[in-house]
Amino acid sequence: MTSALARDLPLVIQGGMGIGVSGWKLARTVSAAGQLGVVSGSCIDTVFARRLQDGDPEGHLRRAMEAFPFSEVSAAALKRYFLPEGRAEDEPYRLVPMWKHKANRVQEQLTMLASFVEVWLAREGHDGPVGMNLLTKIQLPNLATLYGAMLAGVDYVLMGAGIPKEIPGALDAFVNHGPASLKLDLEGPNSGEREHIHFDPRDHWEGEPEESLKRPDFLPIIASNSLAKMMVRKANGPVNGFIIEAPTAGGHNAPPRGELTTNERGEPVYGERDEVDLEQMGELGLPFWVAGGWGSPEGLTSALEAGAAGIQVGTPFAYARESGLDPELRQRVLREAREGKVDLHTDLRASPTGFPFKVVQLEGTNSEEEMYQKRERVCDLGYLRAAYRRDDGRIAFRCPSEPVDTYQKKGGDVEETEGRKCLCNALMADVGHGQERESGPERPILTSGDEVRSLGQFLGDRESYSAVDVLDYLLATVEAPVEAPAERRSLRLPQVAAQR
Repeated sequence: MTSALARDLPLVIQGGMGIGVSGWKLARTVSAAGQLGVVSGSCIDTVFARRLQDGDPEGHLRRAMEAFPFSEVSAAALKRYFLPEGRAEDEPYRLVPMWKHKANRVQEQLTMLASFVEVWLAREGHDGPVGMNLLTKIQLPNLATLYGAMLAGVDYVLMGAGIPKEIPGALDAFVNHGPASLKLDLEGPNSGEREHIHFDPRDHWEGEPEESLKRPDFLPIIASNSLAKMMVRKANGPVNGFIIEAPTAGGHNAPPRGELTTNERGEPVYGERDEVDLEQMGELGLPFWVAGGWGSPEGLTSALEAGAAGIQVGTPFAYARESGLDPELRQRVLREAREGKVDLHTDLRASPTGFPFKVVQLEGTNSEEEMYQKRERVCDLGYLRAAYRRDDGRIAFRCPSEPVDTYQKKGGDVEETEGRKCLCNALMADVGHGQERESGPERPILTSGDEVRSLGQFLGDRESYSAVDVLDYLLATVEAPVEAPAERRSLRLPQVAAQR
């Protein structure tokens, strides 16, 4: 079994931006160009089902479904979700059932299929590596998602937004189609009794699977040296490298370490304790990539000189033509970036996870608090719900973005609901799959890294650009391996300096 890391390491890892922004088209373009393309596995079952309901006009999903090992699963998904002519105007999407502690077989199979299709399409037509990004926080679908990706031959798995120390062991188990479990995180007081999420691939096979699967390399996304060292010591299987993400990156950021302080806009302020020492990272003996503020030729050169294998870049790829972003939304941001008007806010309250979340400030989207307050609070996707134990001992779920009275009845603190936004529905709208409501379609909440502010310089006089344009820009000055000088020029991520 050959490790992906036994081959040449990518200089550029394309960020795995969810929901659906890092789709298979973007990942395939980057991978075919010789770098690491990454698909997002977050909420992939819903993304897949909504693409089918929109008619799969080019037939790509159905072509990949024919390669899925369980033909009856593909047939059932088509029967339930595929609309040959697409949805009628204003017709709501048919919902995928929300995940529960003990998933049913159909739910697992739809997720396996969706994940397989995404990776299979990303790998089609080239021999470059393909990765999948998942959020540790979204626990319930992750095992089925990983197994489906491995069935399609995924090369790397990237995971952040938590401490994914049980994932390496799950990947090891799936190589031979063995079962895996994850400890279920529970909110609030409990008796000390542990609950687990179980997934057994053999529940879905008739007879014994004939071939073992390739074990993808595992790259946890971390924001501190201590977390990297802990993963090396305590993960239940091999960790093959790291992605070190600064708080200038988009999406969810790690909260500052120590006492929280904010700037005049209410954004968290990061300090020296939040810096990652790259020299210490090098001492772990594993390759690492740096992310957040490194997305330039100079950033790549500096990263290599500091001992990194390369950089992870998200924001420029998010606005490339191949990304999954709704084209109109993408062009709005590019216009504002060209005019120097784009604004970004790190919101401490928006995400139900409690992690800081970066939000692009766009008129007419749910980034506007007044507009968001007009939205009826509803939780019908449920990926960011938290598990808790009821008084009767049963496991239930709640989300501070759901209706306030519902959250309170489940034992939630009403203060936790203040300022929270339904990211599941809003991020689905980012990629053109927003649910239709009686009050109108769900509005987007767009996230980006700080680099969105400098996109106008990269864009120039162009109206749009491709993912290959991004790679050409990033790799323009790296035609040969860069040797680290005797005294490394940069040994720490520029987290503090990058704050605005």
